Amino acid sequence: MNTENAKSQMRKGMLEYCVMLLLHREASYATDIIAQLKEAALIVVEGTLYPLLSRLKKDGLLTYEWRESTQGPPRKYYALTTEGIEALKDMDDAWNGLVRTVDLLKATQESSNKNV
Repeated sequence: MNTENAKSQMRKGMLEYCVMLLLHREASYATDIIAQLKEAALIVVEGTLYPLLSRLKKDGLLTYEWRESTQGPPRKYYALTTEGIEALKDMDDAWNGLVRTVDLLKATQESSNKNV
């Protein structure tokens, strides 16, 4: 079985949540978001991130402001809106529920493997 596709789908499913977690900490520039995701071993390219940021902005979950840069033109810094913070809380609840479910299923599998 090739698990690469399944792993890719898992990463895609988590990306929105992970981006919102980062932006809850502090407003960030897209390149910084990508660097932080790569540092956390969630590999992302600009072609994936920019459409996600645009959709979250359109949905009212993000806002942005232009900030001057010492290394070129002004940069767009993204931050969560109040609605985005509420959505993140909902996503936290959903994530915690998924973790509990997976942990329960893994524990069930491990105990059944011991009985074999």
